[in-house]
Amino acid sequence: MIIKPRTRGFICLTAHPEGAAQNIKNQIEYVKSKGKIENGPKKVLVIGASTGFGIASRISAAFGSDAATIGVFFEKEASEGKTGTAGWYNSAAFEKEAHAAGLYAKSINGDAFSDEIKKQTIELIKQDLGQIDLVVYSLASPRRTHPKTGVAYASVLKPIGAPFSNKTVDFHTGVVSDITINPIESQEDIDNTIAVMGGEDWKFWMEDLKAAGVLAEGVKAVAYSYIGPELTFPIYRNGTIGQAKNDLEATVSTINDLLADLNGISYVSVNKALVTQSSSAIPVVPLYISLLYKVMKAKGIHEGCIEQMQRLFADRLYNKDGVSLDENGRIRVDDLEMRADVQAEVAELWEKATTENLEELSDIVGYREDFFNLFGFNFEGIDYEADTNEMIMVESIK
Repeated sequence: MIIKPRTRGFICLTAHPEGAAQNIKNQIEYVKSKGKIENGPKKVLVIGASTGFGIASRISAAFGSDAATIGVFFEKEASEGKTGTAGWYNSAAFEKEAHAAGLYAKSINGDAFSDEIKKQTIELIKQDLGQIDLVVYSLASPRRTHPKTGVAYASVLKPIGAPFSNKTVDFHTGVVSDITINPIESQEDIDNTIAVMGGEDWKFWMEDLKAAGVLAEGVKAVAYSYIGPELTFPIYRNGTIGQAKNDLEATVSTINDLLADLNGISYVSVNKALVTQSSSAIPVVPLYISLLYKVMKAKGIHEGCIEQMQRLFADRLYNKDGVSLDENGRIRVDDLEMRADVQAEVAELWEKATTENLEELSDIVGYREDFFNLFGFNFEGIDYEADTNEMIMVESIK
């Protein structure tokens, strides 16, 4: 079939398998260009492994450290005349490239919140790898069914205490407008968001892996978070999502206690604002990112997901001089984004940004490009007018 992008709001309903494959190849080439990660991980589990930071983590481990990787994700494979999800095609392309390079790579497709998928993953580790030395938790979902109670939770994106009003942009049209988001109506909104996006599921994974004996001596675990600038605090860090991120970060001490007898350790890595399926859904954030891209690209310090993850692995998690942490015990690979000069310039542009001057002041073009790249579109060398096989299947994805 001929596959074109079909969008609805911040979601693209189609994905291009050849474009996704090119996206994966580009990321692999970047990691290989940086050389091998000294004393890097060798047997890695990535939970939430199919898009964004998750697939970039898997690529960084495999092609930066020759690691065997198991990926867990919840994606939809293709059916006749209907494309699979971008994450499905990403994972298929990754496994093809990994196998061609002689690297072990298998995946499990299902609800990572469920006990069933945890058990299936543990059995695969026991069968094929024995033990793992790195666990990456990069799960992003708007809903979660609790594996112990069966209660279904839905997260909400709301400020707490007062309405939040500010600028936002429709990144498809470039129209800048004002938006007001009403605050939570009850504590239940916070509790539900924490239940979906907080640290409980990460803890459940680590407990189950530990109990099964599949965590190696000296194992590391890392989960991903975001802080961002003050202008997004009401809707992000001080809102419902921020409460969930606080819970995630607080889980580190619990997991460290769990791993103590293995001499293991866990971290939260605070990453940079980037175009992902999740960030595109948050009002205000697309405008902020388009301005941030403009400033960071001008300074020559812009990074995408793969640059962030390669740096996290090479310079932080596996740095021979030890892991550098902030005053709250977090790894900060958002350090370039949060530089005072960068934030000052973004704040200045924010005040000036309008529909009329957006293309001049921001990198909204780059934002759109990154958005469509997520789904395999707009890559050079791909003939998007050609008939494409949408039915990409991979035996090692279970």
